[in-house]
Amino acid sequence: MSFAELYRQKLIAAEEAVKKVHSDDEIVVGLAASEAPALLSKLHCVKDQVQNVSVLMTLTLGEYDFYMKPEMKGHFLLNTWYHGAGPRKAHDYGTVSYNPTHLHNAMTKRLTVKKPKIFFGTAAPMDQHGYLNLSLGLTYEKEAIENADLVILEVNENLPRTHGDTHIHIRDVDYVVENTKPVPALPPVEPTEKDKIIGRYVADLVEDGATIQLGIGGISNAAALFLTEKKDLGVHTEMLSDPIVDLVEAGVITGKRKTLWKDKIVATFAFGSKKIYDFIDNNPSVEIHRGCVVNDPNVVAQNYKMTSINTTLQVDLFGQCCSEAIGSRQYSGSGGAADTAIGAQRSLGGKSIVALYSTAKKDSISSIVSSLSPGAAVTIARNDVDYVVTEYGVAHLRSCNVRERVEKLINIAHPKFRDALREEADRLAIW
Repeated sequence: MSFAELYRQKLIAAEEAVKKVHSDDEIVVGLAASEAPALLSKLHCVKDQVQNVSVLMTLTLGEYDFYMKPEMKGHFLLNTWYHGAGPRKAHDYGTVSYNPTHLHNAMTKRLTVKKPKIFFGTAAPMDQHGYLNLSLGLTYEKEAIENADLVILEVNENLPRTHGDTHIHIRDVDYVVENTKPVPALPPVEPTEKDKIIGRYVADLVEDGATIQLGIGGISNAAALFLTEKKDLGVHTEMLSDPIVDLVEAGVITGKRKTLWKDKIVATFAFGSKKIYDFIDNNPSVEIHRGCVVNDPNVVAQNYKMTSINTTLQVDLFGQCCSEAIGSRQYSGSGGAADTAIGAQRSLGGKSIVALYSTAKKDSISSIVSSLSPGAAVTIARNDVDYVVTEYGVAHLRSCNVRERVEKLINIAHPKFRDALREEADRLAIW
C-alpha cells in the first residue's frame, strides 16, 4: 500500500474523531500554536457521552466550549501546565485546574502517574516518504505520542516544515483530520519607553559570544533592539519568537561560538507572527527538539556564557520571583523559567537575568515587595537569580547576603515605595 493510500484510509472528519473520546480518558494536546483547533472546537459535542475527561494542555490559545461553558464541569477538566487567557477566565467555572511543574520534565513526570489515552496535535503535510512534520512544537509532544493509545493529528498546509526531532511517520498515526485555518499568530508587541529602558539594562549584561534564552513581550522585544550591538550570539531557548529573526538578519546571531549545537538555533517550540513561521520553514539553521532535552538545566549549562532572560511579576527582598500568579490566583505558569535560570548559573560565564516593571496597576503598587503576596508561588528561587532589572537599574544579587540583597533591590524599586520597603524590612528583620 502506498503512503498516500494509507493516509487516505486514516483521514476522518473532526466530528468523527472526537467520538473516539470516552469517559475517564486523558487527552494530551500540543502546546500553543501546536494545539488542534478543529478537534478542540468539536470536543464539547460529546459532552453527554462522557464524564471526567482530562484535557492536558499548555498555553491554551483558543477559548473552546469544552472548558469555557460552566455546564461542562464534570464532563471535561482542562489541566494546564501554563494558563492562557481562556483558562484565567474559566477558572471560577470549575472546568480548569493548574498542574505545577518545570517544563523540562512535565511529561516525563506525568507519565509516572498516568499515561495519555489520546494525543491531539498538528502537523505539516506528509512528504513523499510518508513523514508528517510536527512543525511548531516538541516541548512534550513526542513523548505523549509515543505513549498514547491513540494519535490524532490535524494536518494543516499552512504550517511550516521544521528541522530537528520533528518527523513522524504516517504508520505511527491512527487518524488524520485536515484543516486549512491560518496558523495562530501573536502580533508583535511594540516596546514602551519603560520597556526600552529595561531592555537597555538587560542588553548591557549580555556579552559577545553568549548563548541567549529570550522570552516574549515588550521587555524581551526591547532587549533585542539593543542586542544589535553585540557579536556572535547563539540561541538555545524554550520559545522562538520574532526578535530572533531580527537579530539573525542583523548579523548578531551567528552561533559561531556556541559549544552545543554549534551554528544552530535550538528551541522546543515557536510562537509569534508570520515572520517567525516563514523564517523557520525548511531552515536548516533552526532545529526544534524535545523540551526534556532543550530545557534540561544540565543541557542548558553546556552552553558557554549561557544567558537566560526571563520576566516576572513580583520579586521579594530575598530575591524570590513569582512569575506565574497574582496571589493565589494562577495567571500563567512556571514554564521553563527555572529550567533556564538554573542552567545558566551552571554554565561557564553564564548569567540568570530576571526583569520586571518596578510597579503594577498604574504605579499604585510596588512589584518589589518585602514578601510575596499571600498564596503566590515561587517560580524562580532566590538561589537562582543573578540579576534583577527594573527601569531604575540593575541589582546584582549573585553571592549577596540578605542584607545586601535588601539594599540592592530597594534601590531599583520605584522611589515612592523605597522608604516603606525599608521600614517593612526593619519590621520583619529582613537582614
